[in-house]
Amino acid sequence: MRNRFDEQLAELNKEIIEMGSMCEEVIDKATKAINLGDVQLAKTVKESGASIDQMERDIESRCMKLLLHQQPVARDLRMISAALKMITDMERIGDQAEDIAEIVTFLDGRTVGEMKLISEMAYKTIEMVTASVDAFVKKDTVIAEKVIEQDDIVDNYFSDIKTSIINWIANNPEDGEFALDLLMIAKYLERIGDHATNIAEWVIFSVTGIRKAD
Repeated sequence: MRNRFDEQLAELNKEIIEMGSMCEEVIDKATKAINLGDVQLAKTVKESGASIDQMERDIESRCMKLLLHQQPVARDLRMISAALKMITDMERIGDQAEDIAEIVTFLDGRTVGEMKLISEMAYKTIEMVTASVDAFVKKDTVIAEKVIEQDDIVDNYFSDIKTSIINWIANNPEDGEFALDLLMIAKYLERIGDHATNIAEWVIFSVTGIRKAD
C-alpha cells in the first residue's frame, strides 16, 4: 500500500514540476511579446494559459484522491497541502501572463522598450518563478529563501515604474493611454512576483513544516 502511495506522490511531484515549467514558458512568451510588440506571439499565450488551467484541475484531483483514499503521515500531508496551494499560485501566474499578453494586442506595435525598467522587471520575475520551481524540485529551502528576498526587488521596480509613468504622463499627456497600459503590465508582473514568493514559502513549509509568512 505504501509503495503505491509513494508512486502516486512521485507522480504528483512530477506534475507540479511540469506545471511550473509551463508557467516559466508562458511568462517568457508574454515577456517576448511585450518586448517585440508581437501580437501573434501574444495570442499563443492564451493557449498556454488554458493548458495551465487544465493542469491545475488534474493535480487538484490527484491531491484529493490521495487524501481520501490513502492514509498520509504528517510529512505527506504537508506535501499534499503545499501542492494544492502552489498550483493555485501557478494558475494565477498563468492568468497574469495572459493579461499581459492581451495588453500587447492593444499597443499598436509599440513596445515596453520605451520604458526599459519594465523589461528588467519582467526578467526578474521570470528569474523568481524559475527559482521557486527549482526550489521545489530540489526541496531546497535556501533557494526558496532567496526567492522571498527578491520580492522586495520587484516591488522596488514597480515603485520606480509608477514614478516614471507619472512623469511621462505629465510631460506627454497625449501618451496617457499607452502609459497606463505600461503601468498595468508592471502591476501584473508585481503580482507574478508575489505568487512566486508564495510558492517559495510553500516549498519551505513542505520541507520544514514551518509557514514562512506566519
